[in-house]
Amino acid sequence: MDTTDLVQSISITSLANQRTAVIERVRQALDLLCEAQELAKAAHLGFPRLVLDEVYACRGRPSVTGDYAKRDEAEAAIVRVIDVRGWSYLLSESGVRTFMDAQAREQWDRQLAEGDVPELTAATIEATFTQLYGARGDMFERGVIQCFRRLSWNYKTNEPFRFGKRIIVRCLLSSGFPNHRVTNELDDLVRVFSILDGKAEPDHRQGAYGLVSDARHARKTGAENAYFHLRWFRNGNGHVTFKRADLVEKMNLILAKHYPNALASEVR
Repeated sequence: MDTTDLVQSISITSLANQRTAVIERVRQALDLLCEAQELAKAAHLGFPRLVLDEVYACRGRPSVTGDYAKRDEAEAAIVRVIDVRGWSYLLSESGVRTFMDAQAREQWDRQLAEGDVPELTAATIEATFTQLYGARGDMFERGVIQCFRRLSWNYKTNEPFRFGKRIIVRCLLSSGFPNHRVTNELDDLVRVFSILDGKAEPDHRQGAYGLVSDARHARKTGAENAYFHLRWFRNGNGHVTFKRADLVEKMNLILAKHYPNALASEVR
């Protein structure tokens, strides 16, 4: 598969060439700094120390402090930041992240935060995104299963399960305020519905937390979006009533595919 089909708005070759050009200039700059430091030292002149702080880009990476002569260490630190930003940009622009389940997203977020990413070359970009694109269906279906297990509070292993017309979520409200964990799970559900509906992934900033919070502020006991009606009670639990039976059916088909002996298989 042509990688340009995966990241249509970006020229992979151009991006890789730009990275090469940036790194070449970084090397030239470090060589000049090393030369300037040696000249200053020979002339008994002062010269500042090099400090590269990666904290803003790579969690857990120490600052690099020392002589400019330790240019390999400094170069590696700079290249790591360049590559982390590049991979983050590609993941966002490709649209592949939309199909990732929580597990895949967390893995990539952790790698980006720690600076543990492959070298940003045309070959590694093509290989990585071809693999991710090929696995997008599996990742999405895995996300549907995870979403069901988290939201269906009465789910037990090996028992028949499927989405019905309504589900009950525990602890939607905590001390009178929306529970971030539960609203995040509802956002995952909206994401699944949106993709099955052929729509773009919704903006998380306009998600379930704000929906519930705004309704509570208006002294309401319910709220709704395009896919479900949400109602909450004094005990903090909530009822989620689905609006789109056709999308619920699609989710049940996914559950039936992975658990053919469960009740969900009957929807086939």
